[in-house]
Amino acid sequence: MTSGMRLPLYWRVCLINGLLFVVGTMALAFLPVTVSARVLVSEAIVLVLGLTAIVGLNSLLLRTSLAPLDRLVRMMDEVDLQRPGQRLPEGRSGVATKLVRSFNAMLTRLETERGTSNAKALAAQEAERHRIAQELHDEIGQSLTAVLLGLKRLSDRVPAELADEFRLVQETTRAGLDEVREVARRLRPGVLEDLGLHNALAALATEFSSHGMRVRRVSSPGLAPLAPETELVIYRVAQEALTNAARHSGATEVEVSLLRQGNHVVLGVEDNGRGFRGGAEGGIQEGAGMRGMRERALLVAGELRIGPGQRGGVRVELRVS
Repeated sequence: MTSGMRLPLYWRVCLINGLLFVVGTMALAFLPVTVSARVLVSEAIVLVLGLTAIVGLNSLLLRTSLAPLDRLVRMMDEVDLQRPGQRLPEGRSGVATKLVRSFNAMLTRLETERGTSNAKALAAQEAERHRIAQELHDEIGQSLTAVLLGLKRLSDRVPAELADEFRLVQETTRAGLDEVREVARRLRPGVLEDLGLHNALAALATEFSSHGMRVRRVSSPGLAPLAPETELVIYRVAQEALTNAARHSGATEVEVSLLRQGNHVVLGVEDNGRGFRGGAEGGIQEGAGMRGMRERALLVAGELRIGPGQRGGVRVELRVS
């Protein structure tokens, strides 16, 4: 890089303008051009053309120097760390090259630090879910089970006039125990650890089908085993997508697919609901659940796409290697 390219922007602008004024002065000094006391039309034309040339050349030189700064400002306004890989072209030389290179390096550092912090936060979140699920199962679940056994032993000694109320207490306790087990199961997908990803997704489909929404599964046979953290991300993204479809979309049908496409495994969750109205990407307003899905995808270097589906609803697609 030449020494001129290392000059601060202020001095670059001064040199450009100074050079143009020197050229104009030299032209007036050495060219056979004069200006009468009363400016003639031909002289006015020469002056206008000269001024236009100076202003145009000055604008061109300044635009060349400052255009990378405009691109940098736009990138600062639009950059989203949840969509990594956004970079500005650095070029070989120019006053803004060093600034653009530093900005790109900063983005790389921020993406790395964000990925590391997200990984730690989500690992802590999974560990906390595991602990809470274990406590629900071992403490509250066992306590409710003991209450149910005690109520069963007392059932033969309950007066007839209290029998209906007693059965209501039994059913309420049993329903509470079922809810505790369901919450624990959602917090810690034991089926994923014990039976694998396909069976875990099948269990998810069965669970949400019982809520009045038909869930259809499609999968490629013989998928190669994935890393445990990748399987967990796929499971959590599918779980969140199904939850969104059940709560917000008004869908009656959802398709959950897990397919091999080249060197990638692709999870797709597509519903036939009302879709999204207004928002950023593809008309979608992203909430905490979607941002959480994106953060999980980044942990395994995956690519998450959320957009309109072919049946009018929403399609969530996660692509991992």
